[in-house]
Amino acid sequence: MSPKLWLKVILLGLLLTGCSTTPTRAPVVERQPAQVQPQPRPARVVPREPDTRPATYTVKKGDTLYSLALDFGLDYRELAEWNGIGEPYLIRVGQVLRLTPPGGEGAQPLKAPAVPEPKPLAAASILKTEPKAVREPYSEQALARLEKPASAAPAKPEPAGAANGAPRTPPEKPAVEKPAVEKPAAPDNAGAEEDDPDRVEWTWPASGKLLATFGEGGSKGLDIAGSLGQPVLAAAGGKVVHTGTTLRGYGKLIIIKHNKSYFSVYAHNSQILVKEGQNVVRGQKIAEMGDSDADRVKLHFEIRRLGKPVDPLKYLPNDKPS
Repeated sequence: MSPKLWLKVILLGLLLTGCSTTPTRAPVVERQPAQVQPQPRPARVVPREPDTRPATYTVKKGDTLYSLALDFGLDYRELAEWNGIGEPYLIRVGQVLRLTPPGGEGAQPLKAPAVPEPKPLAAASILKTEPKAVREPYSEQALARLEKPASAAPAKPEPAGAANGAPRTPPEKPAVEKPAVEKPAAPDNAGAEEDDPDRVEWTWPASGKLLATFGEGGSKGLDIAGSLGQPVLAAAGGKVVHTGTTLRGYGKLIIIKHNKSYFSVYAHNSQILVKEGQNVVRGQKIAEMGDSDADRVKLHFEIRRLGKPVDPLKYLPNDKPS
């Protein structure tokens, strides 16, 4: 067989071998989907409402100094003092009461101190100066100065001890910044007033079944069932600003002022254990549950912000005592 024929046979064999070779497939790797970490539920936040209380109020029929103080979130004694009203704190229809302390209106906001404008730098301090050429008459002294080599730069002083063969002190290492540590996420039962500077840490004022919630049947708070003489606790620390039976429908009443924004109300008590002007702490026993001016033994509890009733369930902790 001729060499050309042999060459054709070899090429044909190579082609057939390449066509019959099974192609190599890339390995298939099964990847497990990344586990999604459960995100913590955002803390319950009650949006703050602006203070829309008027500066004055005209007394209407049925108003009392005590009821107005509660409705506008004020201490009744301060309200009486601002308006020159003495005991027994009587007001008349049509009387205009101021709801702010004297001198508290028209205050001018503080002005920021004037910042002096930076003065422009002088042109001479910005421009760079260069050595100027100076012509000298020819002389042997001038020629000698030009031919004289520049003096060597002064050597840097060595640290103490180097001349005596003592080891040199290694340079201090630059400070290494520590990585920022992220704060843990707020828990579910974080304060309802997270964005409120007058935030209050609340607790339940009594244990028992809820008979009525906020807004139910016109309720301005919660009705909590209980037994006669059961402890009634201060829902937060503050100052007792009112006790007694001066508000119709509340029976034996306690009002606590927690700060300039928040008050709490405890009604229908059988016994009051605190006095006006007394400071109390959260969880302190302030009264005993009763049925004064009510059809059954219960505690009527309110939280008021700037005098306006708000839903206590948005402020109290989730773990209600049974």
